[in-house]
Amino acid sequence: MTTRRNFITKTVLGSAAVAVGNSAMAMPASSYRRIIGSNDRLNVAIAGLGRRLGAYYDPISNKKANVQLLYLCDVMEKQRTGALEKFSKHINYKPKLENDIRNVIADPKVDVLINATPDHWHAPGTIMAVKGGKHVYVEKPASHNMHENEMLVAVADKYDKVVQMGAQQRSSVHTIEIINEIHNGVIGTPYKAVAFYSSGRGEVPHQKKTAVPQGLDWDLFQGPAPRRDYTEETWDYNWHWYGWDYGTAEAGNNGTHELDVARWALQVDFPHHAEVEAAKRHFLNDGWEMYDTMESTFKFAGDKVIQWDGKSRNGYNTYGSGRGTIIYGSEGSVFVNRNEYKLFDRSGKLVKDSQSASNEAGTALGGGGDMSTAHVMNFFDTIRGKAKPNGPISDGSITMAMVHYSNIAYRIGKGFDIDEKTGRMFDRDAMKLWSRDYENGWEPKL
Repeated sequence: MTTRRNFITKTVLGSAAVAVGNSAMAMPASSYRRIIGSNDRLNVAIAGLGRRLGAYYDPISNKKANVQLLYLCDVMEKQRTGALEKFSKHINYKPKLENDIRNVIADPKVDVLINATPDHWHAPGTIMAVKGGKHVYVEKPASHNMHENEMLVAVADKYDKVVQMGAQQRSSVHTIEIINEIHNGVIGTPYKAVAFYSSGRGEVPHQKKTAVPQGLDWDLFQGPAPRRDYTEETWDYNWHWYGWDYGTAEAGNNGTHELDVARWALQVDFPHHAEVEAAKRHFLNDGWEMYDTMESTFKFAGDKVIQWDGKSRNGYNTYGSGRGTIIYGSEGSVFVNRNEYKLFDRSGKLVKDSQSASNEAGTALGGGGDMSTAHVMNFFDTIRGKAKPNGPISDGSITMAMVHYSNIAYRIGKGFDIDEKTGRMFDRDAMKLWSRDYENGWEPKL
């Protein structure tokens, strides 16, 4: 088995230098210029045209990006036609509309896939695309389980493609600034981070077997997941809360972002222990099928700790904001979210306030903004060899491991120890959830 450290020390085509200090991989321009010239246009396809669609208007239409949108792909017809209408306000040409992501991947003209499908499609769709010769920007959560994590890193390495996870705060100017200051000792030795999210999500209907909505390819929506009858309210967002076939619960849905910032600040990889307290606390008789409240604790070498405080259906802003990360150090503390950071000394006095002008969406569904634009642009520049990737999958997969550890601990009802080098769990029950059941013939393969 190839370990995390094996992955990040491999070279790209024998010539890429890798730097882990700030969780970014440095790749020489020559590595990708032989594939796509630095001034060549990139042909882009978007798969999954739901709530993240607005995040792609600016980077796709930006002349500096030098890209052309070839496909808008979704399993729901009204999503395709709606996306075409929305994009018509930003571009002066018509991309093709496609139902099946496999047809998009089969087109040799496509250089880039933006994968914004539901969670269970993220890794399988990305793996298919990379094997089909595409670079992939995959929204979080990049994987549905730990097995897919390993496969994503391996396939990007094997086929020498850029795979970037959509953790857009990695491209936030004010976040980069304060993380660099933390790494340079502004709060002394950082030892703990609290990642949090609070939202007032409401009651969810119970699933009821019903006819497949008009225009929906239900079989293709399920894709890698085991087949079942369609149930009301499933395809449009509520798949997040209806069991584990499609979603990764709130830890994957939003925790990915804040856990990623916490890891980045503390400069840690795999923890050696994970434990969780989680339960369904609200609307106890509704259709929500997993926890809606979770506190996870991850312990790392050097007595470093990361905690995840996720409240899906209680909007109380425990830390003064709906989402963000607090980093504690021996000489001070930092609060950072998508819009700003605040630096405090050890006595709690405010030392510096970034007063960021970021317009990135916070807890609202969907979103987009300047961070998303910058992150996608960084991805395009990396393909051309002009930049280092801010969110390489080799690093994003470690953040995803923390998401999966949280969900696994909840599902088996206990914490567990972890191999810090490989990410494997020292618990038989936990390891039974390392992968998942796939529909026959849909198992992702390298």
